[in-house]
Amino acid sequence: MIEGLFFQRLIMSDSDTSAKATASSAEEPSLLTVALSGAIALAKEGKQYNQATAQFEALLTQVQTDSPATAPLLKQLWEEFISAQRSAAFWQTLSDAEKELSDKMSESNIQLKQNYMRLVQEQ
Repeated sequence: MIEGLFFQRLIMSDSDTSAKATASSAEEPSLLTVALSGAIALAKEGKQYNQATAQFEALLTQVQTDSPATAPLLKQLWEEFISAQRSAAFWQTLSDAEKELSDKMSESNIQLKQNYMRLVQEQ
């Protein structure tokens, strides 16, 4: 949600839209905000980056029309956001694999100790 608010403020940083945003923010979120939130949600789901980027590109077209100076920065932030999401997914997968390996090693160690104790008792 923080990402959505950051992107929303960036979109509305233009002086013309800033006054409109202040008036409409008390009422309901703008169409741009909803579209951006949807794109962010898709990107967070994982393997739907292409779909999220397509939705973002539609949003970016609207932003370029409303605020041409903001659009390049917004696009760069989006690319960094997607990169961060992919990186987080990669590290999460790696962490899960490491945890699974660690659990198996612990189980194996416990089994070895139990086998050793049986051998000691048999002698």
